[in-house]
Amino acid sequence: MEVDSNSSSGSFILMGISDHPQLEMVFFVVILSSYLLTLLGNSTIILLSRLDARLHTPMYFFLSNLSSLDLAFTTSSVPQMLKNLWGPDKTISYGGCVTQLYVFLWLGATECILLVVMAFDRYVAVCRPLHYMTIMNPRLCWLLAAISWLGGLGNSLIQSTFTLQLPFCGHRRVDNFLCEVPAMIKLACGDTSLNEAVLNGVCTFFTAVPLSIILISYCFIAQAVMKIRSVEGRRKAFNTCLSHLVVVFLFYGSAIYGYLLPAKSSNQDQGKFISLFYSVVTPMNGQKNAHLPPEFTHPVPRQKPG
Repeated sequence: MEVDSNSSSGSFILMGISDHPQLEMVFFVVILSSYLLTLLGNSTIILLSRLDARLHTPMYFFLSNLSSLDLAFTTSSVPQMLKNLWGPDKTISYGGCVTQLYVFLWLGATECILLVVMAFDRYVAVCRPLHYMTIMNPRLCWLLAAISWLGGLGNSLIQSTFTLQLPFCGHRRVDNFLCEVPAMIKLACGDTSLNEAVLNGVCTFFTAVPLSIILISYCFIAQAVMKIRSVEGRRKAFNTCLSHLVVVFLFYGSAIYGYLLPAKSSNQDQGKFISLFYSVVTPMNGQKNAHLPPEFTHPVPRQKPG
């Protein structure tokens, strides 16, 4: 198979579901509807978090970060998906593919870290309520948010740059809806074993490790909640954390399948639909936190982080 000698020119073809053209319009409607709901829901969360003084708490500070992240995350991929599904043109420029590769991985890794930070916030609120104001001070909130965004950026710079060093095949047909690392590695001509090893190692650090930390923190939270004598109090406490756990399982589950198990999947369509799931569906489900009133969030006086 011919290797493209000029990797900085030309364009890529995002195959998507081009082998099932009869489904393209169905997918277009579903993805567009999900995208509009994501824009509306997350924009509402950001707006309310800024305008309502009752929501000036660390929990809603991190939730506002998550909503901003989800808005950018979906926008980095969905408009291109819709363009490719709408007509026969499935191409994306080299620059567009590279930009999408960097941005999508940056925001995805950032969300992996941010979900851990939000679990830590809930742990402190439930298990250390008397020290909550001292621990979750404005300086720490901003520091944890910065670590999330910068950590994700660092991961993207390393992984994406490493992936782009590979020689790509002349046809440049990406068997996916978007340009992301596993799909680009499959496109490469030559030995990709080192890239796959790096991908597995980094993704384990950003998915399996955070998921384990979150589950451990919620074990401590569950123990603390069970000590609450009031049934109503236990119900409110569980509801406070349930929406976060739903997002955690949806996001990490699909990311682990898409990034850590791509080579083991014999069904290529499964991998494509999984990437569609964590790039479109999960950001929309992130809105589930929005219905929680502030009095269900932290049993301590409110404090605006900054």
